[in-house]
Amino acid sequence: MPAAQSTVFMAEIHRLSAVQLRDSLRSGELSAREATAHFLARIAERNPLLGAFVTVTAEQAMADAGAADARYSRLRRGSGTDHAKHPAGDTSDVLPLLHGMPLAFKDLTDVAGVVTTHGSAALEHKPAPADGALAAALKATGVISLGKTQVPEFGLTAYSENRIAPPSRNPHAPSRSSGGSSGGSAAAVAAGLLPFAPGTDGGGSIRIPAAACGLVGLKPGRGLVPSGESLGDPAGLVVAGPLARSAADAALLMDALVPSPRTGYLGAVTHEPRPLRIGLTLDSPWSATFPFTPEPEALAALKAGRDMLEHAGHAVTEAAVRYDNRYADAFTTAWTAAVGTARISPHREALLAPLTRTFRRRAQQRSASKLNESLAFLRQFQRDTVTQYGAWDLMLMPALAQTPRPVGWFAGATHGGERWPAAAWAGDADDDYRRQCEFAPWSSMVNVCGLPAITIPVYWTGGQAASGLPMGIQLVGPVGSELLLLQVAAQLGF
Repeated sequence: MPAAQSTVFMAEIHRLSAVQLRDSLRSGELSAREATAHFLARIAERNPLLGAFVTVTAEQAMADAGAADARYSRLRRGSGTDHAKHPAGDTSDVLPLLHGMPLAFKDLTDVAGVVTTHGSAALEHKPAPADGALAAALKATGVISLGKTQVPEFGLTAYSENRIAPPSRNPHAPSRSSGGSSGGSAAAVAAGLLPFAPGTDGGGSIRIPAAACGLVGLKPGRGLVPSGESLGDPAGLVVAGPLARSAADAALLMDALVPSPRTGYLGAVTHEPRPLRIGLTLDSPWSATFPFTPEPEALAALKAGRDMLEHAGHAVTEAAVRYDNRYADAFTTAWTAAVGTARISPHREALLAPLTRTFRRRAQQRSASKLNESLAFLRQFQRDTVTQYGAWDLMLMPALAQTPRPVGWFAGATHGGERWPAAAWAGDADDDYRRQCEFAPWSSMVNVCGLPAITIPVYWTGGQAASGLPMGIQLVGPVGSELLLLQVAAQLGF
């Protein structure tokens, strides 16, 4: 292309959708090195404000991009046909699905040769000897890793702040949190530092930051995608999924995460879903323990989502869901069990954040029978809840009960969270936890049930994205409904 057009195109790379960027890389219109260099420059420019990245692996990324370009050139020389398509039979000499696509991994996921901090100052930070399951799976599809993104300590909280790096901030309002635990990844995608990113979700950790940052966030059902996290998960809560600016971009990443010949998320995402029966509910299993009142903005988002769904031809009716009031204790026991067994030297325990230290101590004091009782209860809770949800095709609720919170708000820091590093955090752990549960009361039960769910950014405070904060809805579907959820999001224009 002419030099002037190339300059304009290079300046707009981060504005391309992930699907458009994929197409440009596979057609040769854009090289992997050009795309990688562009996003690395975006990170260098904007990350000091946003704190989305903890580690940037620029040198390795450029080397990997160079290798991707070399493979592209070799295949182009060796084929007179469309080298980007998979011929019948052997597919070893074709471009991988996400050839040259830049992304990054949360700092809970092992990437070979890169430190996994788990967001904790209490751990010794050593490079991971090998890729975790999630990183290995995505690298096999041709992605270029640009580094590691910010997380809360051990992924425990709904905000991405810790004692090792600046907090992850919301690109739409930097004084606000980007959510957690995939907060750094969500901030990076929303700010155009990445085209899309994988997140992991054990209690809302994809959907919460997606809602806070105005993204589409899909939590697949249990067992569909490896979580990529290296701590324990006795209740089987954690699964990986996409954070993206659109349903189509999320579908593209799902095609990489679930490489089945019968699965074509991107190819089918724009197919119109049949008219659905959707149950609308504000009921939450946290209400008995932490009574809460949704903010007007959350209810406005719910109304906007309902109106969109009904305009698209779906029937939305009120749904009353009954939850067992023992849920809060059982979930907390299961959610915090792994931190009790984390290998932390006794002399480094004091470096843990107050919430982590408190829940670690309690986990270590619990008996094995208490954990087993909680896990058994959660299995029964799953059966009861899935049965109730089965009266509808999808369940509808707000994504969050409150607008994105100020940085430092959950942990009790003052001055908008500017007291980083958080050595002076004096917030009470139980108050911190209560605030999180009131902020996101419709998230964790979906993980317990093992169901797919999606958040869609249907509303902006103030009526516009330019000066407002994003608010969204959550749709929860039955087992195997990941494609249906993406189709509904696309049908609504996202």
